[in-house]
Amino acid sequence: MTMQGEVTNKKAPVFVLGSPRSGTTLLYHMLLSAGGFAVYRTESKVYDLLVPQFGDLSVARNKEKLLDVWFQSKLFTLTGLDRDDLKQKILADCRNGGDFLRIVMERTARSQNMDRWAECTPEHVLYLDQIKKELPDALVIHIIRDGRDVALSLEKQGWVHPFPWNREQRLLVAGLYWEWLVGKGREGGRRMGADYIEVHFEDLLGQPHETLLKLGRFIDQDLDYDRIQQVGIGSASEPNTSFEEQSTAGFNPVGRWRKGFSAEDLASFEGLVGGTLEELGYPLATPTLQSGNHAGLRRMRALYRTFWNSKLWMKVNTPMSRVFLKTDPSEL
Repeated sequence: MTMQGEVTNKKAPVFVLGSPRSGTTLLYHMLLSAGGFAVYRTESKVYDLLVPQFGDLSVARNKEKLLDVWFQSKLFTLTGLDRDDLKQKILADCRNGGDFLRIVMERTARSQNMDRWAECTPEHVLYLDQIKKELPDALVIHIIRDGRDVALSLEKQGWVHPFPWNREQRLLVAGLYWEWLVGKGREGGRRMGADYIEVHFEDLLGQPHETLLKLGRFIDQDLDYDRIQQVGIGSASEPNTSFEEQSTAGFNPVGRWRKGFSAEDLASFEGLVGGTLEELGYPLATPTLQSGNHAGLRRMRALYRTFWNSKLWMKVNTPMSRVFLKTDPSEL
């Protein structure tokens, strides 16, 4: 029973965010498996794709265009909701991305007799200020993983596109992207104060009971690890991995970088983002002075950070995204 004046997060929406390949899907599916959350097994892509493409959602024609695409995608199908009823509600009450997400997810939760919902589009970590402005009660869990393991997975999937002259340095560019995303998330998290928490992927796997107890207190939800294992929705029972595994029992995604990097690549990688790795508690494997071209690495880092920051600014503040983000419903 909640005492008068006591703050509770029992119905607050929860965002599980972080760099892609950092364990966002795993943790999200753990929350769903624990019970109490609407089951919606996909990324909403509201802030990183839908709003930038369709623009101001207080404008009726923009909402109409968004819904025309969204209703053809699995993002709508997986809600299990009635199309006409949902359209009427969105056209009447939606003014921004937060309204859209809240309307969709609250109705999805209600249809499943659940009290709350969670969301797990990894790159929404870039939009924490917008999320908090439009959904003031939102709680954010930022999951962080060793950037060397993340970069191996990103590179294997071709997730990050280097400039033509860096095609042979895909691992380094992936590491820079990881560092940029994590840094942006931590900056936004500091502005959120007590509504933001960080958790390490390695702790979630190595110390699941303790880690889930800590997260459960933060979101005011029982995250019982035994129940999670028993229910086992999605990645909670079947690993979401870029690498072939001999068996689920042998699944160990921690420290793959020890075999995945050449000595030369590792020295350059740690010379590039080693400061961030150490700041996050990940010890380096090579002396920081071992990497040769320090000036070249600094220029490379500055170039990509400027490019990504500029791209994000244009995406948020200009109509450029409507030109370049042509959404195919089948790809959502």
